[in-house]
Amino acid sequence: MNPPHVSPRQLLLKMFEAAIGSAQPAHCVPPHLPSQGAGRTIVIGAGKASAAMARALEQSWAGPLSGLVVTRYGYAVPCQRIEIVEAAHPVPDEAGLRAAGRMMELVGGLTLDDTVICLISGGGSSLLPLPLDGITLEDKQLVNRALLASGATIGEMNTVRRHLSAIKGGRLAAACHPARVVTLLISDVPGDRPCDIASGPTVGDPTTCADALAIVKRYGIELPAAVREVLESGRGESVKPGDPVLSRCETRMIATPQMALEAAAAVAREAGITPYILGNAIEGEARDVGKAMAGMARQVAGHGQPFARPCVMLSGGETTVTVRPGPRRTECRIFTVAGTGAGGPSGGSRAGRGYRWRRWPGRDRGRGAGAGFAGAGLGAGNQARRCTAGQRRARLLRGAGGFGGDWADADECERFSGGAD
Repeated sequence: MNPPHVSPRQLLLKMFEAAIGSAQPAHCVPPHLPSQGAGRTIVIGAGKASAAMARALEQSWAGPLSGLVVTRYGYAVPCQRIEIVEAAHPVPDEAGLRAAGRMMELVGGLTLDDTVICLISGGGSSLLPLPLDGITLEDKQLVNRALLASGATIGEMNTVRRHLSAIKGGRLAAACHPARVVTLLISDVPGDRPCDIASGPTVGDPTTCADALAIVKRYGIELPAAVREVLESGRGESVKPGDPVLSRCETRMIATPQMALEAAAAVAREAGITPYILGNAIEGEARDVGKAMAGMARQVAGHGQPFARPCVMLSGGETTVTVRPGPRRTECRIFTVAGTGAGGPSGGSRAGRGYRWRRWPGRDRGRGAGAGFAGAGLGAGNQARRCTAGQRRARLLRGAGGFGGDWADADECERFSGGAD
């Protein structure tokens, strides 16, 4: 049976909005808030969605609270009781350094009766740069730039970062001890490992200095002498799972790529289009992922394999671009369109002319989810970013039931101050 007539553009926009809606702080923060304790309630956090998370918390919290949250420049939203500080991302700056130091001071001297609510989302690693003794901010900036250029995965990058930091890798939680710590996480990383989201400031870290050194060697990264000393001496060891200082810490995953993909899939299903979720943790070089996804789309279009038309394929994750001009999502898109035979932004084929290449002001061009991978995919890897995962898109492969082979692209950006991050 053919699906009911539906405008591909409207369907894609609805899918897109459903995916983003699943990660809205106003939607996903309130159900996960802890009960009020007998002592003080302190709110801390970092990430590109953290300010919006703080506002959602304030609006749902009847009792007294105070705190400090760090977000990226331009991402602040008005809060009444929680201070919002802006800092640099993806390369840290002095503002982030000062904020991280203040945050550690804020949680010092807490008691068993106190509760700390930690709001963490993507980008927190760069926004909380507090180097270990002997390492300077300049050292951290050099290492960060080298990691960004190396082609390392986000998990590998954060393994190195955790072992150079006085706040990441569980050290923030250790500073809160013996207070209760409840961390609300919006995941932007493949696999949703808490230690990889903002480099895990409030969770145990199973990796070691030796792991960090192996990553540095693998990608041929030159380290400042002070950084190498910290790793080789073991001084950079992080707080490990099971450490007593983490005994009163709990983590609540409130929004993930899989949740966003499932929300989008439900909209497609309602419209009579069969959705297929290809994965929520896709990684690799953007050009390689784009080619692979394009190959799948061509197989569906030409042979009805592995899925019959009409269908929509959804994916999320984080691709990598080893330094060359242009952001990685653009690179993935270029190779996807090329692989399907479409003309891309400049046209050149029927598919190319049907492909919408839209640019929006304020779009995030840093690391994040490798969204919109594929000839027919909704990328939902970093659904809580200011620009709704940077440039997350859905592409519907038009098939036999009234769909004829064109591509539709839905690209949107909106702020979490009124919607998404």
